[in-house]
Amino acid sequence: MAPREIYPSAPLALVAAEVRHSTSPPLSEPDKTALKSLLSASFPLWKPAQRMNLGVNASGTSATVTTDPRFMSRDRTSSVTYRDDAIVVETTRYERRSELRALLEMAVAARQKVASIDGVERLGIRFVNEIRVPELESPSEWSRWIAPSLTGPASLKPANGMELQSWQGLAIFGTQTAGVVVRHGAFEGYAVNPVGDLQRVAPPPGPFFLLDMDCFWTPEGETPPLEWGELEARYNEASLSAYDLFEQLITDKLREEVLRYVR
Repeated sequence: MAPREIYPSAPLALVAAEVRHSTSPPLSEPDKTALKSLLSASFPLWKPAQRMNLGVNASGTSATVTTDPRFMSRDRTSSVTYRDDAIVVETTRYERRSELRALLEMAVAARQKVASIDGVERLGIRFVNEIRVPELESPSEWSRWIAPSLTGPASLKPANGMELQSWQGLAIFGTQTAGVVVRHGAFEGYAVNPVGDLQRVAPPPGPFFLLDMDCFWTPEGETPPLEWGELEARYNEASLSAYDLFEQLITDKLREEVLRYVR
């Protein structure tokens, strides 16, 4: 197998690995203290995360705020969040799948040591790419940088002379138990908030092409126990499928003039 290329100017804005598990009781304060101790080498900062939960009842809709334990790296580019139903590792400085895998293993091991969970229900790895190119004059020019399979609307020319402004789409590969969901399209601004809790190197706002890939695995039949050996194999399969699909969705022009460019 040929080595997979690591681009010096990769367009990844965010990568998130989520292990969804059976709902567990909220972590106690001693549990949180123990987790902080176990994660301190890589995630020494305590930064609780808030989630908005929307519900529907007899009087209409309601909103509640949930606070989840979250630990961050000192440069605030990576984090581990423990929800009642998931373990989430996020980073804005992704380089190798082995590095993210090591962080996920650490997060899972800490959770299992402090308050073990009953079973795993889903593994998902999300790769959010903001592809930006020089001197893009109109969205129709994305066909030079992105594969034709995703830029079909760029060739359309309405009789009244209207110019294409943007488009977006969704593609689903695989089965209900393993696959990749790809959200794509031509947009303006950012897909990942440049002033969010996680720090990122943010380019100036402008046009970008979104390749948002969610690679997932869900167990068939019964809910299996969370065993790292099995999870690691699924992680490797999912992350490699994302790489292979990404390579099919870009052109050599993007590789040569953007991704391989050393800043």
